[in-house]
Amino acid sequence: MEKVVSEAEELPKAIVRRVVKEKLSECSPDYDFNVHKDAHLAFTESARIFIHYLSATANDICKESKRQTMNAEDVFKALEEIDFSEFVKPLRASLAEFRKKNAGKKGGAAKENEVKKKRKIEYSSAKNGTKTKQKKEDNHKEEEQVEGEQEQDEEEDNEEEENHGSE
Repeated sequence: MEKVVSEAEELPKAIVRRVVKEKLSECSPDYDFNVHKDAHLAFTESARIFIHYLSATANDICKESKRQTMNAEDVFKALEEIDFSEFVKPLRASLAEFRKKNAGKKGGAAKENEVKKKRKIEYSSAKNGTKTKQKKEDNHKEEEQVEGEQEQDEEEDNEEEENHGSE
């Protein structure tokens, strides 16, 4: 009897296959393993069941904390609760590495979106022949900066005149 799993619950077979093959080649680099189709199915189903069990346990931990949003700490506590505590330390390290690697990407993406917005605003204002609110604010900031620089230059000139005059 074959168990029917909804498509939403299925894990990607290619990814499971790749993970299994990579792990087997790590364990025995001198030996080429072949994995039977049934074994792949067993790995896929086992992983799916593990994810269900872990997510249900993490959800219970989240509810006990009177929160609606599950976080990584809930998953780590769930791993300990279901006797997989040896996974917590490497998972924490992996999560920290992931966050570090993606921290720059997130900031870069935000900056890129800001530049795209600005270009779009400039394009539409040039097309319409009108200044947008953003463009007016930018011009105002530039004017203030120029005025500030001019005041600073005048102060430096005055200080130089005072120094030369006292000599």
